[in-house]
Amino acid sequence: MRACSAALLLVAALLSGCNVRSDFGNFGNSNRIVMGISDNVVVTDPASGYDPGSWLVFNNVFQSLLSFQTGYSEPQPEAAKKCTFLTSRTTYRCTLRDNLTFSNGNALTSEDVKFSFDRTMKIDDPSGPAPLLSSIEDITTPDAMTIIFHLKAPDMAFPGKIASGGGSIVDHRTYSADSLQKSENVVGSGPYKLDSIDNSRAVFSVNSNYRGSARIKNSGIIIIFYRGDQRSLALALEKGDIDIAYRGLTAQDISQVSSSGTAREGGIEVVEGSSAEVQHLVFNMSDPLVGKIGVRKAIAYTINRYALINDIYRGTASPLYSIIPAGILAHNTAFFDMYGDGPQPEKAKRALLAEGLTEKVKVTLWSTPIRYGPSTDEEFEAIAKQLNDSDLFEASVRSVPFGRYEKGIAAGEYGIYVKGWVPDYPDPDNFTQPFFGEDNVLRNGYRNSDITDRILPKTASESDRAHTRKDFSELQDQVARDLPILPIWQGKQYAVAHGRISGLRLTLDPSTVFRFWELEKT
Repeated sequence: MRACSAALLLVAALLSGCNVRSDFGNFGNSNRIVMGISDNVVVTDPASGYDPGSWLVFNNVFQSLLSFQTGYSEPQPEAAKKCTFLTSRTTYRCTLRDNLTFSNGNALTSEDVKFSFDRTMKIDDPSGPAPLLSSIEDITTPDAMTIIFHLKAPDMAFPGKIASGGGSIVDHRTYSADSLQKSENVVGSGPYKLDSIDNSRAVFSVNSNYRGSARIKNSGIIIIFYRGDQRSLALALEKGDIDIAYRGLTAQDISQVSSSGTAREGGIEVVEGSSAEVQHLVFNMSDPLVGKIGVRKAIAYTINRYALINDIYRGTASPLYSIIPAGILAHNTAFFDMYGDGPQPEKAKRALLAEGLTEKVKVTLWSTPIRYGPSTDEEFEAIAKQLNDSDLFEASVRSVPFGRYEKGIAAGEYGIYVKGWVPDYPDPDNFTQPFFGEDNVLRNGYRNSDITDRILPKTASESDRAHTRKDFSELQDQVARDLPILPIWQGKQYAVAHGRISGLRLTLDPSTVFRFWELEKT
């Protein structure tokens, strides 16, 4: 009963006709949009925070020199009117738009741009985007409108990196150069201002000082935080207290609403968009058992992705057989080619026997609720059952809060754990460099010198990204052979909204930038 309570509430909402009501006070103009999410906004300072909730703020409150705009797959000018690599390919020059202003009225100049990048790299917050900027050697500003980035080595993915939340520009008069800003004093130059934020909600209004590419179609956004409480999120949708439910409904909820004629009659619509979000099993290469290639191969031969997609995710994700997801340049199916698409018990058994393992192998799968989706714990229980049903493993699941989870990974305490990834920019570099470069996010002890020292630098220096396909394909094949991680699924983006809301299809795309300004309420 507990597992289906949120879905039942959604069905009740559809049958009730979803009368509009708001318990969130008077927020002004009626076309201000209320959205519920399960994520939390961890921080509001772009020098920290690498989570989806925080980047939701960064992408709408701050400007970057370039941005991922609706309908474009490559970064387009935003705070800059032009950016280009110079002949050397290690020098990148940007020229600002005229008359840029922060929400507090201060002028935005090249000094603020340099300050913002220098600040993020100096603070180097463990949870921040500083690793995205590691290719920067120095930044110079010959005048108030010009910024020149001097790179340590050619990095043709650099435009995508500075178009992400990691390239957010802050006011040098308001922000400290060496410490993080408190959330009650957020100053940006983006389309919206953050008026207030607490543990329950964030309130955004339109920034009248904004000068950029966005065309704003509403008077503001209110985000209500449900912190993994799908029942309350569904209840809010029922009451009409929220216009949109985003990043929080379970796969079962979405599946039931999608197939319900009552939903359409009640004015509720499920909007689906493409996504490059992925999830992997990560193997600790130093673990006494999981560090054995035969154990990892046996797991790869045993897991049934299609069962997970059908039973847990109800078709709201797709099986993933590569490091680089479908829709991104250089995607291949290396893991399918090597380990197949379904259980192969004899191959799994032989892999364990090659390691001298004749008894059931005891493994613990470590999970964390909410952070990588509301169904992660349920998914891991299903994976453990698949392993146990093979009679080759004795698997169990442990789920711990995210703070403790990250500390356990850093300490090398977990043999097998989950890692989800929402890309910063839609380039194969963002699915490889952060995972297999120096100081990578996996922290599982895997290092392949051919990848780190040859393939990644080579692909980074290639200006024609199509020419990187062969090298990225080779990288994926090497990772599939070494098996430090096992790709599980590629997500789809969903939002459930009342019919009075339009524009969602313009913001659910592989860039993963949720553009407040595209939403309109009628």
